[in-house]
Amino acid sequence: MNTSHPVKQGLYDPQMEHDACRIGFIAQMKGAKSHEIVAQALTILVNLDHRGACGCETNTGDGAGILMQVPHKFMQKVAAVEGIELPAAGQYGVGAVYGSPDPVMRLPTVGFANE
Repeated sequence: MNTSHPVKQGLYDPQMEHDACRIGFIAQMKGAKSHEIVAQALTILVNLDHRGACGCETNTGDGAGILMQVPHKFMQKVAAVEGIELPAAGQYGVGAVYGSPDPVMRLPTVGFANE
């Protein structure tokens, strides 16, 4: 790993350099879905050694993960069990919400828009 810095130039000053979190990036350029690309992303995640990826900073709750395509067929199947009809693939999004483990501190549950 090269640890030398470029010389001071323009707005860049090597005296301002400091350690920062790292990232890993892998993509399937043609958008093909495969377990292999998820496995490769997880390998990157496991090998990142910074506060987010190792969960070492307990006071901020930051972390690391992977971003992947929405598994539309799976989501359709799960939504159908709940009586929910999803829009076409690519016409909706999903998200994860993290709340306090204390039920009194959590926000009220948010329902689906069609409820």
